[in-house]
Amino acid sequence: MTLTVRVPEELSARVPVEQRGPGLDRDSVRLLVSRGTEVSHHAFVELPRLLRAGDLLVVNTSPTLAAAVDGWTGHARVVVHFSTRGDDGRWAVELRDPDGHGTTRARAGAPAGTEVRLAGGARLVLEEPLDGRGERLWWARVSRDVFGVLREHGRAIRYAYTERDQPLSAYQTVFALPSPDGAGSAEMPSAGRPFTARMVAELVSRGVQFAPVTLHTGVASAEAHEPPYPERYVVPEPSARLIGAVRAGGGRVIAVGTTAVRAVESAAGADGVVRARAGWTDLVVTPERGVRVVDGLLTGLHEPEASHLLMLEAVAGRAAIGRGYEEALRGRYLWHEFGDVHLVLPQ
Repeated sequence: MTLTVRVPEELSARVPVEQRGPGLDRDSVRLLVSRGTEVSHHAFVELPRLLRAGDLLVVNTSPTLAAAVDGWTGHARVVVHFSTRGDDGRWAVELRDPDGHGTTRARAGAPAGTEVRLAGGARLVLEEPLDGRGERLWWARVSRDVFGVLREHGRAIRYAYTERDQPLSAYQTVFALPSPDGAGSAEMPSAGRPFTARMVAELVSRGVQFAPVTLHTGVASAEAHEPPYPERYVVPEPSARLIGAVRAGGGRVIAVGTTAVRAVESAAGADGVVRARAGWTDLVVTPERGVRVVDGLLTGLHEPEASHLLMLEAVAGRAAIGRGYEEALRGRYLWHEFGDVHLVLPQ
């Protein structure tokens, strides 16, 4: 799906909502609700009355890593975005040029064998491009434990539309859980960011249930909207059983974020039954493939060319998503990870 609209620069959320004024919290964002082509405008704090007892929210528990590290190729400074750890110990990485505000476009023309000196003394060597990705993402080897480098010298990935660096805590959702092996997401599973402990408690008190899954998402550069590449995921047995029970009882399965959709749909068989699974997923949810489990989706607002829009179209249809985005622009909703959110429900 391609939206024939341009998102004005002033509609980028430049700081977290809680920094925009006194008395604001994470749940102070706005909420656009689509039911088919019918659109309504709400505050996110109204979510508990927009859902109903028996609904199930599937949430991603992946923590956000401090995945951006300064480096140097010769005398030129670069920023390395660590995306995904492979089974062979290599990392998928992206080299980007700093611009004083975050990073600009991916650094082009770095050949295989390029060595990057990282902050702290570690060395990184580009080995080969990630399959089918041109030369934006590379498989690389690093001379030290990457998780240690990220802990000591990393910061959250930030693009130039944001105003300033934020502490890593600003990029953690209330659902984030530490991984035993230190793994996590290169970029925040941002649809879960507006939730607070207070909001979760209210939803539970109203009969809404939660099913945790994990998908460690890689980098998704602002200007490059390729389909997602393989990512690690886990759908645990209790969550798989709960999803099945809710569907059998007539409840709605609503994914919090496109990462949760990818995880749960990857664990669904052709019969639509979700089973406990863990490993890598290369699933790309498109309108042609459709969805087998998810009835609705809570998500941020994506750029007009973003591949995520195909997933939204698979859940709700092209007309519904097009109408929703028209209303988001008209209503001057805010885009990106610190912005407003969109709840897509069945008509």
